[in-house]
Amino acid sequence: MARNKDTSGLVAELFAEFAGTMVLILFGCGVVAQVVAGGALTTPPGGLGDHDSIAWAWGLGVTLGVYVAARISGAHINPAVTLALAAFKGFPWKKVAPYAVAQTAGAFVAALLVRWNYTEALAKADPGHTIKTQGVFSTLPANGNTNLPVYEWAAFRDQVIGTAILLLLVMAVTDLLNNPPGANLAPFIVGLIVVAIGMAWGTLAGYAINPARDFGPRLASFITGYGGAWRDQYGNLYFWVPILGPLIGGLLGAFLYKFLIGRFLPRVEPEPPGRVPAPEG
Repeated sequence: MARNKDTSGLVAELFAEFAGTMVLILFGCGVVAQVVAGGALTTPPGGLGDHDSIAWAWGLGVTLGVYVAARISGAHINPAVTLALAAFKGFPWKKVAPYAVAQTAGAFVAALLVRWNYTEALAKADPGHTIKTQGVFSTLPANGNTNLPVYEWAAFRDQVIGTAILLLLVMAVTDLLNNPPGANLAPFIVGLIVVAIGMAWGTLAGYAINPARDFGPRLASFITGYGGAWRDQYGNLYFWVPILGPLIGGLLGAFLYKFLIGRFLPRVEPEPPGRVPAPEG
């Protein structure tokens, strides 16, 4: 009986992670598609042409995705977050892979919806479905701009640093032993963190900072006509950068929080592993 209860609980958590990540990508990929469709960008998608609206929509997507999933699963909506919480916050290791699969599946389905909805606009902007509009779905070094000499390892470095910043701050905001936001504002603050990262760390690699956010939409674009989805504008295999970089960066950021802050906090009561603080009552 306990096993069935555990199984049903995990299923609920996976549905929540699927839904939360789907909401994130609907707004994230959706805003880039809208910018491309509206002709607001003269640089490659995700470039500086309408950067602020893209950064804000991604941040709001995170906020709304977290609100959707937080009560049931903790709203990781990012394999880098799940891995870091398992390594440093007691989240069960046996749930890491299922969470990552659910998150990637949610991102994949959302990207398919964006691809379907913007079919005509993308075909008009880029009839060959090339690198010109690939940035709607997945990240590229220098956001696809060949005028900025950024290649795989520079983008990898960027992803490690950006995701380390993300996890350090997420750990701080959600640590009940620290000084977390009250009134259930943690999801809003996490969204602002993503906006800030997008504005400060968005040029070199498009701030994926989330393996599911990049791989799910990349796969969706590949099966819907973007034959070069796995490569960058130089023809080099690139898909691994926004997967491996965030996973390493997330572990680094969580470690830095524990080493610099967490170990000095007074131990009052244990906090639920991998959970976003929820309001009492």
